[in-house]
Amino acid sequence: MINLSSIDIANKNLVVRVDMNVPMEDGHILDATRIEACIPTINYALKNNAKILLISHLGRPTEGSFEEKFSLKPVAKHLSNIINKTCKLISSLESDEIFDGESNVQLLENIRFFKGEKENCKDLGNKLASLGDIYVFDAFGTAHREQASTHSAIKSAPIACAGLLLEKENEFLFQALNKYEKPYIAVIGGAKVSTKLGLIKHISGVADHIIVGGGIANTFLKASGFNVGKSLIEDSMIDVAKEILKQGKIVLPTTVITSKTFKGDDIRETSINEVTDEEMILDLYLTDKTTALIDKARTILWNGPMGVFENSFFSKGTKDLSEAIANSKAFSLAGGGETLSAINKYIKSDDVSYCSTGGGAFLEFMEGKILPSIDILNSKVTGS
Repeated sequence: MINLSSIDIANKNLVVRVDMNVPMEDGHILDATRIEACIPTINYALKNNAKILLISHLGRPTEGSFEEKFSLKPVAKHLSNIINKTCKLISSLESDEIFDGESNVQLLENIRFFKGEKENCKDLGNKLASLGDIYVFDAFGTAHREQASTHSAIKSAPIACAGLLLEKENEFLFQALNKYEKPYIAVIGGAKVSTKLGLIKHISGVADHIIVGGGIANTFLKASGFNVGKSLIEDSMIDVAKEILKQGKIVLPTTVITSKTFKGDDIRETSINEVTDEEMILDLYLTDKTTALIDKARTILWNGPMGVFENSFFSKGTKDLSEAIANSKAFSLAGGGETLSAINKYIKSDDVSYCSTGGGAFLEFMEGKILPSIDILNSKVTGS
């Protein structure tokens, strides 16, 4: 893969695909993490006197039409404040203002307003690639999507490379899959086994132990013969869970927090042997064994919470996990929206070796899949 840092970009026009798909409410940005993740590439380009046209999507608008609530105008304003330079919002691919005017940083309006993005339209890809001298892909969170701005544009660009964020993601995720130290601990939480099955199966080949949480833990508990009451489970995954349990790597909880409702009615701390038919398991506590495994680990992969941590009644398991990983001396890699929310809530991002910006892309990479954007970037090395 060609990296931005390895090529001459001085005085060049860069078209940079980023992921600024941030959560918003009434035009106000609720979490600017994804915008901030793009800053190193932007600053690097500016230091080399390059001009930048940023491309991003936001939400799920009806393709081919403008919808005010999905406009990137608030993003352009927020980015301007961060870099202390005006970020000009460009509304049309035919605009005479592209790479012209006073601003060296521009942002194209939501790429999903343009017809052909989702279908990986060759014509749209060609147009995007032709706008500048170099096409830079720095949107790891979209690397698993084969779309015009994430695939076709890379393919048709004379020069295409990975931005600083993608280079960093590739380095740290590759380390967790291929250059890890043992003992290796994976922490996999979330609602459904089915959404993490690929990850569990793939990571079981390298991890020594897999600590499960959330609804995933409930399904494994039921597969182990425990009564989980009215807890969230996937009955269709019970047989699969039983097969995975035979490997002896799954670490199950022994103490859980139950309630008859998500509001916290009749909350109690109990053994997994004593859950009643009317109860739901909504949090689980780390065992002494689990804490010891995390403490001794040299590599930790973390994706998903232990329970419904958004509710303070069911937050202890995820809080304790966050703090245990923060105190660990292992190389730790975290990914997924809920995981990053837990980190921001209970510890600091610096307490984890690397926090991935990807959701679905993170999962597919860690499942050992080849992501379309990375695949096509790799092909540019040979000029194909």
